[in-house]
Amino acid sequence: MTDRVLVLNSGSSSVKYRLYDDEEIRDKGIVERIGEPGGGPADHAAAVREVLDRLDLAGLRGVGHRVVHGGRTFSEPVLIDERVFAAIEELVPLAPLHNPANLAGIVAAREALPEVPQVAVFDTAFHHTLPEAAATYAIDRETAERYGIRRYGFHGTSHAYVSRRTAELLDRPYGELNVITLHLGNGASACAVAGGRSVATSMGMSPLEGLVMGTRSGDLDPAVVFHLRREAGMGVDEIDDLLNHRSGLLGLAGVNDMREVLDRRAGGDAAAALAFDVYCRRIKGYLGAYYALLGRVDAVAFTAGVGEHAAPVRAASLAGLERLGISVDPARNGGDGDRVISPDGAEVTVCVIGTDEEREIARQTRAVLGARG
Repeated sequence: MTDRVLVLNSGSSSVKYRLYDDEEIRDKGIVERIGEPGGGPADHAAAVREVLDRLDLAGLRGVGHRVVHGGRTFSEPVLIDERVFAAIEELVPLAPLHNPANLAGIVAAREALPEVPQVAVFDTAFHHTLPEAAATYAIDRETAERYGIRRYGFHGTSHAYVSRRTAELLDRPYGELNVITLHLGNGASACAVAGGRSVATSMGMSPLEGLVMGTRSGDLDPAVVFHLRREAGMGVDEIDDLLNHRSGLLGLAGVNDMREVLDRRAGGDAAAALAFDVYCRRIKGYLGAYYALLGRVDAVAFTAGVGEHAAPVRAASLAGLERLGISVDPARNGGDGDRVISPDGAEVTVCVIGTDEEREIARQTRAVLGARG
């Protein structure tokens, strides 16, 4: 009898799904443009119902849901009951674009499959191992505690999967490996993983902090917000929209896709060249900082759309780090699949690892169902 698990990965405007029989994918797909005029389904609940109608769910053991924000409440995946649902709902102010979509998917799946266990797997959970010195912002403690202001970190399922897969690729014990994982997609984050534990990560209270992203600014002097309010008369929502949706590569180069940035850069576009340099410089700065925090780095792993496919980004982000034992072999920097791209004998192994958040969600879902019996 197969161990059939459905994974629902709800984003702000899409639902990606994977149906697993044991470790094999039986069916997969994505429903996009949710809520867009002339686009896909009206809302996330309708999208999930559409997914469920597509699939043969006979013998389904459980459904694993990606939930973006678990706050300080959830440090591991959990079986969803009314208490858990209410707790996720209370965290909506920390993830107003994502948690409501996750909740809508949970509701639709529970209504359609009332006898099937539902499991929540949290993006933030992997980062619960952050030391307090890494998670704490230097603001008034009472204010921070009252409003939940701290570093939570995101992309946790990706960083967990990629760091574990790196250990497998290198045939090293996961509990002994120090690796810096670089999840570079439209959203981007870095993570320092020491023996399977996240000890530093670039995203903070929200996914806005850290690396330069497709449309998000990443690190920014907070005074920029005050300046825009006072001098430009911009409201809070307008500034929020600017930093989350009109910044990053889009703000610098006019496009948010790294492939287009690279094409324009190759054609001599100065704005694209600057965007590329800002993007890679930020990555390099985090790499150096995390090297210092870890003390010893065994591997650097690139993943996600840009990390897996943009060889120029990998090369530029690591250029000049040879003194740290980090370098890229140009002949190996192309290609496909999970692979090593550093020279033979390099002190720090540089890898490209294809992320698989859905497989990680399925693994964690099975762990919860197994513990349940």
